Amino acid sequence: MQKYEAQKIEEKWRKIWEEQGVFEPIASESKAGKNGANQNLKKYILSMFPYPSGRIHMGHVRNYAISDAFARYYRAQGFDVLHPMGWDSFGMPAENAAIKHKIHPKKWTYDNIDQMRAELKRLGFSFAWDREFATSDSLYTKHEQALFIDLWNLGLIERRAGLLNWCPNDHTVLANEQVIDGKCWRCDAPVELKEMGQYYLKITKYAAELLADLKKLEGKWPPQVLTMQENWIGKSEGLEFEFALEEGARARLVGAFKGFSVFTTRADTICGVTFAALAPEHEIVRALQKSAALDAGAIKWLENLQRILPRDRGSLEKEGIYLGIDALHPITGAKIPVWCGNYVLAEYGSGAVMSVPAHDERDYDFAKKYNLPIVNVVKPIAGEAPEGAAFTEYGAVFNSGEIDGLTSAEAKIRIARDFEKRKIGKAVTNYKLKDWGISRQRYWGAPIPFVICDRCGIVPEKKENLPILLPDDIEITGEGNPLEKHAKFREAVCPKCGGKAFRETDTMDTFVQSSWYFLRYATPRELWEKCAFDPASARRFMPVDLYIGGIEHAILHLLYARFFTKALRDAGHLEFDEPFAALLTQGMVLKDGAKMSKSKGNVVDPDEMVARFGADSVRLFILFAAPAAKELEWNDNALEGCYRFINRLWNNAEKASDRAVSLDVALLNAAEKTARRKVYEAVLKAGEVFEKTYAFNTLIAACMEALNALSDQKNAAIWREGYGVLLALLEPIAPHIACELSEILFDSANLNRITIPDGVFEQDEITYAITINGNRRADFAAPATANDAEIIALAKKTLGDRLKGEIVKEIVVPKKLVNFVVK
Repeated sequence: MQKYEAQKIEEKWRKIWEEQGVFEPIASESKAGKNGANQNLKKYILSMFPYPSGRIHMGHVRNYAISDAFARYYRAQGFDVLHPMGWDSFGMPAENAAIKHKIHPKKWTYDNIDQMRAELKRLGFSFAWDREFATSDSLYTKHEQALFIDLWNLGLIERRAGLLNWCPNDHTVLANEQVIDGKCWRCDAPVELKEMGQYYLKITKYAAELLADLKKLEGKWPPQVLTMQENWIGKSEGLEFEFALEEGARARLVGAFKGFSVFTTRADTICGVTFAALAPEHEIVRALQKSAALDAGAIKWLENLQRILPRDRGSLEKEGIYLGIDALHPITGAKIPVWCGNYVLAEYGSGAVMSVPAHDERDYDFAKKYNLPIVNVVKPIAGEAPEGAAFTEYGAVFNSGEIDGLTSAEAKIRIARDFEKRKIGKAVTNYKLKDWGISRQRYWGAPIPFVICDRCGIVPEKKENLPILLPDDIEITGEGNPLEKHAKFREAVCPKCGGKAFRETDTMDTFVQSSWYFLRYATPRELWEKCAFDPASARRFMPVDLYIGGIEHAILHLLYARFFTKALRDAGHLEFDEPFAALLTQGMVLKDGAKMSKSKGNVVDPDEMVARFGADSVRLFILFAAPAAKELEWNDNALEGCYRFINRLWNNAEKASDRAVSLDVALLNAAEKTARRKVYEAVLKAGEVFEKTYAFNTLIAACMEALNALSDQKNAAIWREGYGVLLALLEPIAPHIACELSEILFDSANLNRITIPDGVFEQDEITYAITINGNRRADFAAPATANDAEIIALAKKTLGDRLKGEIVKEIVVPKKLVNFVVK
């Protein structure tokens, strides 16, 4: 055969695949597939779609090599496979590029898409390119805006005030990731929290269902992802009650507040409350701050703290200020000082906590620092409470009046019942999950399809007027939202009264686009104009059978997609509850022990590797170097080793080229039987890998072992049979060379479901390892029919004088080893 030329072979097959459209799913149940698929068997394999940043990286290669292996495998099994690709194309990086390079975000985005599409195609991924779209496409925006209006009509969207990161220099809202050390990422101005109108998706209405339905995903999603979602939703059962403010506090707040609500899971400790603590963003704190009721030092402390993201405050030393107001204890009536603490989160509960230093570690540290009283009210049922620390366990209640002597569990029930009777509190189930703020005061996003009318308020645009598209004639400077300055865009007519109105200038969080894109893929392109997604197509392909992406998306993206699916179901668009039946979270690609990044100078360019070694070698390495769910350390030598294996596969193919040979299994010698067995053991490994373990490295190792076994014998019929099977097994991993050799040797007839012949795993002899006290000493062969006594006798004979001392135990591990325990 000629020398292996990766580029020539790969270009040939990419052209064939594209011209024949073999990777497109059957458009409808009435049509036959081009790839011989059975329309009654479907598989929807989906990798999380990329942001078009300009170039693909090795993380992309790994993600899509994994999904492509599954797609190709299931096609060979006769499934109608949907394996699509598209672009998550709205977002802040395009605006940053517009500022830096003086280029329109739209041009930057679509130029990048062209570049990345070409790179992905060079790797031979079997995507259904006919269903490709970008989320910034006008047609996608049209349908998304219509769905958004449906959710508004369902009562799942509302507009209310929220605190946002505001840069006073650039006059713009900043995302959390744009706030660095309390300053604007672009101009270093101190960031302020500014109260502004925000649109919220009411994901909290689905908190209970989102939590309960995690049970449906057990065994199909990684346990750590389920745990992360469970913790993010954060269900807790407890008591919600009101702390009334004393008269002086009410006066100081000009009668604006009578009290504040708190939530606690430890109502049994309520008589140990010695102070209350509010989050820096709490409405009472903000009111005191605005009215100058606090001294200059306190206001300065608050301003500095409010510039620090809540997620970053956990690493700070616990600090606080007394707000100069007191509340009344709901049982004793005693005055309770009200503080603001940097450890209290506005996102949890009401942003206020009852503080019990004796029984909460954070409260204890805070009380010690500021010399606040510590009152013990719960003690261990047996033993003594620790000294110099908070006792946080359940126990027996004391020092608490009428509930003395009750256990913590009994006291919680009693307190809740008493508070409900007095109408000052109630037992509630609370969630850490907060409503999803989706407003973004930026240009490059999907416009929110509402108008603001002085007479009618917020009114959805008429659907026949959709899409509301972004104007192209804008300049992005980084200062403010360009849409607010665009008079023509802002001009609108109220869809309700016909009067003059102005268009909403907020755009949607890009997580909105990625919360339903998988539904769009399920619909054939010819129906895209008509609907966001076709119900019949959704019934056929959804849910996604296997979803593949990084664990960094374990919470927000996956949670929002689950919520969107349930909300669209309730809006009458869908008939199922969960979007992703199974989830594979692939590990990162590292180099020199660190994540690849330009700043670290450890980036490996996929294009360069493909040019040097070919796409098949890169794909083979990326799947061989580590199990899919584990981190992968880049290794140039290992990539070269994969290239050598592919060359060896090519160079040995001639040994399988004799089409006239026939196989007589009755005449096979030991080496020929071993080679045949190793080939079909690789088939078994493939089923295990694709259906259960996802450990492609073990499948590739089995194929390499089978090729070695073929090389240890000379029977042309075994070579031919073995190559037919190995090429079919390698087609999902290294498709170009597998297809090329399959065409040359078998007219591609081998690339189908593999049938394992009867008797192929039967062995005349079995090779056993011998260990003494667990240390390997020798190998020997025993008849397959030998019993344990005969196997042990052969092992002793093999060892001879090497077996010394008193034999305490003899262990036979069937078909594997014999171990002697010796004194």
